[in-house]
Amino acid sequence: MNDRNAESSKSPNPVDLHVGGRVRMRRKMLGVSQERLAEALGLTFQQVQKYERGANRISASKLYEIARFLSAPIAYFFEGLGDPAAGGAAGHDETSEQHVHGFLMTSEGLELAAAFPRIARSRLRRRILDLVRSLADEEEEVA
Repeated sequence: MNDRNAESSKSPNPVDLHVGGRVRMRRKMLGVSQERLAEALGLTFQQVQKYERGANRISASKLYEIARFLSAPIAYFFEGLGDPAAGGAAGHDETSEQHVHGFLMTSEGLELAAAFPRIARSRLRRRILDLVRSLADEEEEVA
């Protein structure tokens, strides 16, 4: 295998995955399409897809443009990553955060996260949570 094949078989850097995921989450929260973001940045929507998947790294200048267009501070895209000056230790349960991040990266998760707090009655929210737990337990039993 030559260097080019070795390079293409490497998985994306975790930081690139995280930053790309945060771009996707912010874009979806604002209801902005990949096409609209791409147009604002002078890119193709395929390039935006690659950024969001972490397949391509986002340069500092492009991240600045993205942050400006999506009205987010630069730090927003790094939230949830450990502090590199502290050896990358996040100081909390990383596995739980990865589950939450993974959930919010899905269109259903993002929609559910936006809709759930709009349910004012706490008893109803509790019943929905019980339903979701029951369904998840059932799925585990089937698997």
